[in-house]
Amino acid sequence: MNSRDEHSEDYRSLLLLDEISKNNEVTQRDLSKKLGVALGLINSYLKNLASKGYITVSGIPRKRYSYYVTANGFTEKTRLTYQHLRNFTNLYKVARRDFSLLFNSYRRSDIKRIVFCGNDEVSEIAYLSLKEAGLDLTAIIDAASAGKKFFGLSVLPLEAAASIESDVIVITSFQSGAELKNALVALGVKEEKICFPGATGWLKRMGV
Repeated sequence: MNSRDEHSEDYRSLLLLDEISKNNEVTQRDLSKKLGVALGLINSYLKNLASKGYITVSGIPRKRYSYYVTANGFTEKTRLTYQHLRNFTNLYKVARRDFSLLFNSYRRSDIKRIVFCGNDEVSEIAYLSLKEAGLDLTAIIDAASAGKKFFGLSVLPLEAAASIESDVIVITSFQSGAELKNALVALGVKEEKICFPGATGWLKRMGV
């Protein structure tokens, strides 16, 4: 397993432990919706956490499962939280630098209509750098969070990429950048119109 896969696994474990610690009656379907992860994968992740002794599962009443974070699970949750914060600090430094250089170059050119594709930690860092450069965001599109708000803008579905007037679409996702780029190309967006600052991998750029 490479560092990116390990980071993804750890992050999902942290999210699961956090959700279960807040509500031990949360269902697998609830977790699937909250985390944006396929139901079958949620089941696999929960089995993995149980096998490591981080959660216990109760089937009483019948066919109704409750999940409980164990003492070892809370210790692991603390470790993963610290690790995530450390990684986020590194990500913030690297992404801020890269996006600042990018958006300042746009400010000096005729690129004004900027669209973000992706909505997670990276998109928030990108937005701060965009505003710092004195530019405005035209729109943000994302498959998982369409309909939600992002700094006052409604997140549009990925399919909107073909109809939005833009000079450039910047991939602003930590986890799904490559998939989003491929989806945009499949929707008919010209590849030269897509900017992907994290193409070489954010974890690699962070030195993780």
